[in-house]
Amino acid sequence: MSAAPARPPMAAGTPRAMAAPAGVPLLEVVDLRKSFGGIVAVEQVSFRLAAGEILALIGPNGAGKSTCFNLINGQLRPDRGRVLLDAVDIGGRRPRAIWRLGVGRTFQVAAGFGSMTVRDNLRVALWSRERLLGRFWRAAPPELDAEAERRLQQLGLAGCADTACATLSYGDLKTVDLALALAGRPRLLLMDEPTAGMGAAERHALMALARDQARAHGIGVLFTEHSMDVVFAVADRILVMDRGRLIAHGDPAAVRADPAVQAAYFGAAMP
Repeated sequence: MSAAPARPPMAAGTPRAMAAPAGVPLLEVVDLRKSFGGIVAVEQVSFRLAAGEILALIGPNGAGKSTCFNLINGQLRPDRGRVLLDAVDIGGRRPRAIWRLGVGRTFQVAAGFGSMTVRDNLRVALWSRERLLGRFWRAAPPELDAEAERRLQQLGLAGCADTACATLSYGDLKTVDLALALAGRPRLLLMDEPTAGMGAAERHALMALARDQARAHGIGVLFTEHSMDVVFAVADRILVMDRGRLIAHGDPAAVRADPAVQAAYFGAAMP
């Protein structure tokens, strides 16, 4: 495995558990295992992710990708193994506690309040981050309103800021989902099939936004994706799962040529 790149300084206010020694990866998954009854969904999965790195996790349906995500962000408790964020074991903690430590997530189905405008959805996310939701009926702190406007501009949402999310196009709604996840100032962003149902141009535009934010703010990104054009265009490294186990790992060129990967995709050559 290649050495982790140096991590840039984080913005003020970014949550974190504790300072980690130099050279410690942002995320380290060690010998992760999860079974459901007699079915093993994840077995002996280990990998690392550096700050600012884009890591894709791919594999056929049922390979264990979503289970891995759910183990990392606390929706499931591992049977065995560790999930380390800056060398601190977060395995088995509740999702909100893990979010407070700097782990954000987007889902296959975009979240958000459909009856609220894009701007107000973003305000809710910012107020939640600052533990201010109990006073949301009051005037917004000016610094949070200013941050909301900056984020709307950065993610290309200023033109629909006053539009109810329920009336947005699917592509814009997925961008809002990304904006809400980034509003928590994550150090690690998990993206579960972020471009599902999108056209080719929208897919690449959304992942370019995610990549640019990751590079600018030192955010490590782990994403699952079925669109191989997106995976090979965006990922720095690729992990491949099949039947709960990692079967390949490397840069896009190495993974594309790996016979085990081609076999996992039913013998079809990778695009």
